[in-house]
Amino acid sequence: MLIEKVIKKRFETEVVQNVHIAKGTATFQGVRLTVRCFVIDGVLIDTGAKSMEHEFTSFFQHQDIDQVVITHYHEDHTGCAAFLQRKMGLPIYMHELMIHYCQQKADYPLYRKVFWGKRDPFVAKPIGATFSSRSATWDVIPTPGHSIDHVAFLNRETGQLFSGDLYCQEKTKVILREENIPAIIASLQHVLTYDFGDVFCAHAGYLPNGREALQRKLDYLLELQGNIIDLYEKGMPPKQIQETLFPKKYPIVFFSAKEWDSLHIVRSVIQEYQAKRAS
Repeated sequence: MLIEKVIKKRFETEVVQNVHIAKGTATFQGVRLTVRCFVIDGVLIDTGAKSMEHEFTSFFQHQDIDQVVITHYHEDHTGCAAFLQRKMGLPIYMHELMIHYCQQKADYPLYRKVFWGKRDPFVAKPIGATFSSRSATWDVIPTPGHSIDHVAFLNRETGQLFSGDLYCQEKTKVILREENIPAIIASLQHVLTYDFGDVFCAHAGYLPNGREALQRKLDYLLELQGNIIDLYEKGMPPKQIQETLFPKKYPIVFFSAKEWDSLHIVRSVIQEYQAKRAS
């Protein structure tokens, strides 16, 4: 696609707390998207984007990897999975809910293919409640909300949490249409019952005070949820609530044809509130 040629791409690597990190960034028309993958103790967590396959796979080939685990099915996390399976012969594990989806040809909007490329099909195995690496046992923590299959990985030995897209940023302003704020709140509450310190986020990167960062995000979302419900109870419709709480316009909303939008935040909260009242 011609448009791919005008997207600016940047690739960087670093090592933090014995974790090898690869970071890919794509920028176009004021929209900048970043994703990371991580290697520690023979485990690769997420696989980067197909649009930067040359850079990500070069990174992989310089790492000592035994297995691949995936936080969720989105293409910026699974884009190079097929390469890892075909060319490097690595086993891939993920939540069973989206294994069949990932075996099929990529099916997501054009703008996402422009940024992240068209993911090739791959075959993953269901991940269990725990898994083992060379020197550690890991907890696989269900954390749905960003996607239905989302999980986080906790290294019991080091106390490092790899949170996928559970955090991303502290003060969420826009979300994907498929996301669910009450579910994210429940996932944050659940993950905070575990003993961890440092957090490695696929988009925000290394969070040295990760527990505090996740707690701040939870507090923000709880307050936001309360504000939405309060305005809704006063008779304000969802669109007006959006305009009241999220007056700023973000380029990603237009660029994604509203697949990303703050209105999805409002609607997911109201839908959950209505369901609870009905029951």
